[in-house]
Amino acid sequence: MNVYENIVIFDPDLPDEEIETSTKKIKELITGSGGEVLKVDPWGRRKLAYELNKRSRGFYTLFLFKAPPSLIKKLEDYYKVFPQVIKFMVIKLEKKQLQAALRSLEEAPQPQGE
Repeated sequence: MNVYENIVIFDPDLPDEEIETSTKKIKELITGSGGEVLKVDPWGRRKLAYELNKRSRGFYTLFLFKAPPSLIKKLEDYYKVFPQVIKFMVIKLEKKQLQAALRSLEEAPQPQGE
């Protein structure tokens, strides 16, 4: 399985509960298709580099996961019809990038109560 990094920009007008629900749906899609979610990092509402769909802000979330290559097409197709997502990008990590990502996982504090 390959390791991927996925940035998703959600509609900034969504309430926090709906963003959490959308994040859970994405995690379920990844795990349900044979993948393993390594890290989910919500970055919060930030200014976009340029306007998208008449919006100047977005809610950024980073996903780091292992998955078979066939899942990526399924994930991208899902994002295209998921109205809460205004932009996304999936990147396959190479060896050096993977080492840096795994180091950041080791250094990151573990979530409590999951």
